[in-house]
Amino acid sequence: MPSGIPTSPVVAPQRNRALPEGTEARGFALYVGIDEAAAAAAGTTLAAVVEQLKALTAQLVPSSETYAAVAVAAEGSGGRDVDVVRLALQDRSAVAARKQADKPEPEETGVVIDISRKRVTLDGEAAPLTYKEFELLQFLVLREGQTVDRAAIIDGLWSDDEDETPNERTIDVHVRRLRSKLGAFEEIVRTVRGVGYRFDRHADVAVRYASTPSPDLF
Repeated sequence: MPSGIPTSPVVAPQRNRALPEGTEARGFALYVGIDEAAAAAAGTTLAAVVEQLKALTAQLVPSSETYAAVAVAAEGSGGRDVDVVRLALQDRSAVAARKQADKPEPEETGVVIDISRKRVTLDGEAAPLTYKEFELLQFLVLREGQTVDRAAIIDGLWSDDEDETPNERTIDVHVRRLRSKLGAFEEIVRTVRGVGYRFDRHADVAVRYASTPSPDLF
C-alpha cells in the first residue's frame, strides 16, 4: 500500500460546465467502482483508497470538507462496478436509466415484419410462418412498390441444385399459404393479375430492417 499522500501536478483552472441561472457549484461527487477483491489484488483496501483521496483533496484545498459513502450491493449482482455504485447511491441519471430499462415494451399492434430477427408479429402475436414463407414475404418487402413476377420469385428463392424447384403455379400456392397465416392482414401481399405479386405497406405495417442489406438484393 502506498505510504505517502499522492501529489497532483499544477494545472490551469478549468471553467465549470454551464450551470442553471441562479445556481452555483458547491462540490462534486466522484463515483469510484472498485470492489474489495480488486482493491486487495492491488495491495490495498477500500478504506485506504478513501483515505488517500480525502488526503489529496485536503492537500489541494485545505479548507475543503469531504464525506465518503460505501455502496453496498447483493453478492453476485453483476454489472460494471461504477454503475452499481451510481445506482446504489441514487445518482439521478443512473436511476433514470434503470427506470427506462425496466419499462415494459409497449404492446405492438398491426403487422411488424422484422427482417433482422426473421419474424413477423400480428397484433403482438408471432405469425407461424415457415422459413420459406418468411423468405417469400421478405423478398417482396425488400422490393416494396415493385410488382414481382413469379419467375423472378423462383430465381430469387430457389437455387438450381434444389431437388424440387417450383413452377409458377406452385408459387401461387405458396402465396395463398402465406396470406392465410397473415390473417386479417393478408392484403399486404397483393396480386397483380397477369403479372405477379407486390408488397403494399399500410399505416399499420412496420418493417424493421437489418443493419446490413439483405444479400438477395445483389
